[in-house]
Amino acid sequence: MLVKTYGSAIIGVRAVTVTIEVNVCQGLGFNMVGLPDNAVKESSQRVTSAIEMSGRKVPGKRIIINLAPADLKKEGSAYDLTIAVGILGANGDLNAETLDRYVIMGELGLDGTLRPIKGALPIAIEARSRHCKGIILPAQNAREAAIVNNLEVYGAENLKQVIDFFNGEGTIAQTSFDTRAEFARSLNNYEFDFSDVKGQNNVKRALEIAAAGSHNAILIGPPGSGKTMLAKRMPSILPPLSLSESLETTQIYSVAGKMRKEDALISIRPFRSPHHTVSDAGLCGGGSNPQPGEISLAHNGVLFLDELPEFKRSALEVLRQPMEERRVSISRAKMSIDYPAAFMLIAAMNPCPCGYYNHPTIECTCAPGAVNRYLNKVSGPLMDRIDLHIEVTPVPVTELGKSVPSESSAVIRERVIAARAIQTERFKNNPAVHCNAQMTSKLTRQYCELSAECRTIMETAMNRLGLSARAYDRILRVSRTIADLSGCENISSEHLSEAITYRSLDRDSWGK
Repeated sequence: MLVKTYGSAIIGVRAVTVTIEVNVCQGLGFNMVGLPDNAVKESSQRVTSAIEMSGRKVPGKRIIINLAPADLKKEGSAYDLTIAVGILGANGDLNAETLDRYVIMGELGLDGTLRPIKGALPIAIEARSRHCKGIILPAQNAREAAIVNNLEVYGAENLKQVIDFFNGEGTIAQTSFDTRAEFARSLNNYEFDFSDVKGQNNVKRALEIAAAGSHNAILIGPPGSGKTMLAKRMPSILPPLSLSESLETTQIYSVAGKMRKEDALISIRPFRSPHHTVSDAGLCGGGSNPQPGEISLAHNGVLFLDELPEFKRSALEVLRQPMEERRVSISRAKMSIDYPAAFMLIAAMNPCPCGYYNHPTIECTCAPGAVNRYLNKVSGPLMDRIDLHIEVTPVPVTELGKSVPSESSAVIRERVIAARAIQTERFKNNPAVHCNAQMTSKLTRQYCELSAECRTIMETAMNRLGLSARAYDRILRVSRTIADLSGCENISSEHLSEAITYRSLDRDSWGK
């Protein structure tokens, strides 16, 4: 008897339908075709044990399984449940009449229990697009899949529950999820807040500007000055995720298997902080079985690179294209996958190998030229894509002892949201541009016009401070953001002067 069941394969951040055809016929043997990898081939042992532990017998006949489309490689253990249901249906131990209405996925243990899988959300989205009635998957993945409306989601604990469900001998509780209510409930659950930070008002101001215009920023300062502490609080002042952004980010985490058991939806902006030993593929994604990298996991959030010069040069260079295009393309011989990567880069570094160059009280012990060699570990093209260079100095002991509370993240965020609203209106006719940092050269000239006084200030800065030509557009975009925070239509000399102060690493005198 031939029976068809339906599962899904993950390609990038989307799923495609896989039809599992099972035929139980005369003969002996267990044959599987359709480009299964080793994990799928090994399912025969797991499925056999799970069926027996569920009170059924594996047919003593020839079992032929085809995973269609046959030219698409099937990977992972998530097809166990789909195959088991197909075998039972083909052998007459399970009512196969309604199998075509459901997508069935799950990894089986030898005792028949179901273990969680990756990509439950895109699988559920694909099931709805095929107009399936529902989806059956492990209970641990049910809340995640239930985000998709107009689809019945059943989270099963074991294979026996699934058998009883199709035979009408038992039920599986349908999982429901109020996406909007859950999204609103956890929208502002931030662990870190700027109210915890003592002093560093100039750095807070710079990070507020970065958040308002989505500008990349680098923090330069000695050890213990608070660079990491400040960076960790960056997501708390960014505008809240929209529901569509939340679903995009959740889909990436679902595919990567990074969803926490208690979460069904990513409702706050991600903050990713990979160690400096991360590989190229770990940062941008890839591998023999392509997976999202750190830059995609930071989509719609912050990618924090601490101790920037310690990262491998090749790993840092892969950031350049995604920073411009807000996506990363991974090409293989038989496929090309695009992962979204609209992240905001925040980096931190010491000013020199010993860490105390420009320190107010501790003398730098580095040899002549060591500072420049240290800074040159980060390439010019990458530094060119960082708008704000922020110098962080240690907080005086007298400031640490003050009990006066600092400005909270909620207050700063309100100003950031107001500035972003101005930019949304400004770029409403440019769907590819959402904030000032994304302006093209043409848009920069259009929206960053300078008065005669401002042009004089810019010329003076370029000449006296030794600023490079590449800093010109960056300064204009940052000054446009500062003007937006002030609610000003035009860029004034104060806005431009402040923007110029955030180009520390472009000065000829730095490190000499």
